[in-house]
Amino acid sequence: MIKDIIHDEKFLAQKAESATKEDLYIADDLRDTLEANKEKCVGMAANMIGVNKRIIIFEEGNQYSVMFNPEIIKKRDVFETEESCLSLLGYPKKTKRYKAIKVRWQNEKFEWRIKTFNGFVAQIIQHEIDHCDGILI
Repeated sequence: MIKDIIHDEKFLAQKAESATKEDLYIADDLRDTLEANKEKCVGMAANMIGVNKRIIIFEEGNQYSVMFNPEIIKKRDVFETEESCLSLLGYPKKTKRYKAIKVRWQNEKFEWRIKTFNGFVAQIIQHEIDHCDGILI
């Protein structure tokens, strides 16, 4: 179901709770909401649709990938960039990101996975994990 985008910075600044198997439906809501906003958004975290859980979705190639309880376990090659956010109104803001990150997460079967991401996909994941950690750009 397509959900409204949350703009309440106090809510967005909360650290998200761990996701469980009972939260699987949230991935569908994130997918529907991201698809509805695809012209201006390439990733979302659950708190952007009002759910305080560690769940993110992002565009990777021509498909969407979902991560439950993602955490960055390694990062390299810092750079400065500018990002916007569908939840935060206003102009792009400067932030630091890493060109490559290794992420540990659970898939939709709640199996643990580890993978290294590079470039723009790594940047999207970092932005969405920041949401889970209550960090706003």
